[in-house]
Amino acid sequence: MGFASIILLGTLLLTLPISNTTGKPLAFIDALFTATSATCVTGLVVQDTGTFFSTFGQVVIIMLIQVGGLGFMTMATLFALILKRRISLRDRLLLQEAMNQNTVEGIVRLIRKVLLFSLIIEGAAAVLLTIRWSMDMPFGQALYFGIFHAISMFNNAGFDLFGDFRSLTGYVYDPIVNFVVMFLIVSGGIGFIVLSDLVDFKKTRRISLHSKVVLSMTAFLIVFGAVVIFVFEYSNPRTLGSLNWGGKILGAFFQSVTPRTAGANTLDLGGMRQASQFFIIILMFIGASPGSTGGGIKTTTFTIIIGAVISMLRGRDDIVLFRYRLAQERIFKALTITLIALLLVMSVAMILSTTEDSSFLMILYETTSAFATVGLTMGLTTKLSLIGKILISLMMFAGRLGPLTMAYALGPKKGKELYRHPEGKIIIG
Repeated sequence: MGFASIILLGTLLLTLPISNTTGKPLAFIDALFTATSATCVTGLVVQDTGTFFSTFGQVVIIMLIQVGGLGFMTMATLFALILKRRISLRDRLLLQEAMNQNTVEGIVRLIRKVLLFSLIIEGAAAVLLTIRWSMDMPFGQALYFGIFHAISMFNNAGFDLFGDFRSLTGYVYDPIVNFVVMFLIVSGGIGFIVLSDLVDFKKTRRISLHSKVVLSMTAFLIVFGAVVIFVFEYSNPRTLGSLNWGGKILGAFFQSVTPRTAGANTLDLGGMRQASQFFIIILMFIGASPGSTGGGIKTTTFTIIIGAVISMLRGRDDIVLFRYRLAQERIFKALTITLIALLLVMSVAMILSTTEDSSFLMILYETTSAFATVGLTMGLTTKLSLIGKILISLMMFAGRLGPLTMAYALGPKKGKELYRHPEGKIIIG
């Protein structure tokens, strides 16, 4: 309800004539789509952010991104702390669920860290981007661009102001823009729990199992993804084939990082080979990490699924990660999230294949991008029909909340089981 209220408020503001450069009210469905994309930190747009929306509209969008990225409960807690209002047990329990924590202990302290980390990282990145872009544009515009893109990229939203749906393709060779944006995407995508662990490491001298899994899987996906994209696109004249070695390496790594649910790109995504496009779909589906600004099934879920497969092949009963055994409940949760996500993506993709005049790969790419709140597109977003815009908006909303949150909110409340059925045998494989 919190996210829905923010989206509705953003929609109403974006429909105002002052929000765009035409001076006419924006169509309600387009305003709803944009507000949903911003609040759910996705980045899919039906109107170009840099040229269509006025400064007022762009400020509305970036505020929706900031609130949506940090989370409704986090922002509500911020206002409560500013007003010096007591955080009740009910509020702490809601925060525990919102931040995907196992306990309410230290939850308010974690929220303070979330706000502090966001301010420091976004501020530092804004300074670096402002300095870089002040070489290409007036300082005032560079400062505005630096702040906007720092907030957008840290929250994994992918909105940009460069116009004509170009994203960051004009900076494919630029190491400063590439490294700053990649750092923003990764730091926003690994989650605030991991950031807190890293900051406290000098004092505690330990990293939690969650942080170890997130950091190792994130590093693996980025390096492996960059290698795959480099190999598949090396000779493609529409992407890496036209670049020198430095551009090829930067381009491959950036396109490997951005499916972490960021939505920015430095290469022509529609010009990629189908193998690369399908591989990016897989990366988008995996997404970022729990407690972050990103979406997808999450890196920890993917790790547990891979661990379960390896354990089964080795004939072992337990999944062991970094010398820790995982509880069976974690495995069931990972399988449930993955299956619900697959069913949701496939169902919507099948419906869109009948309402939209595009290839199934393009539709699957768009649907996965919406569910994982990534924002990457092969060019379908601006061509969506009314039904397509509604379905993609619902996918962005469901992806930001998470499949389990939706299932718990809409499903029947569980009661106490008074008995267990006898164990049965079924043949598998």
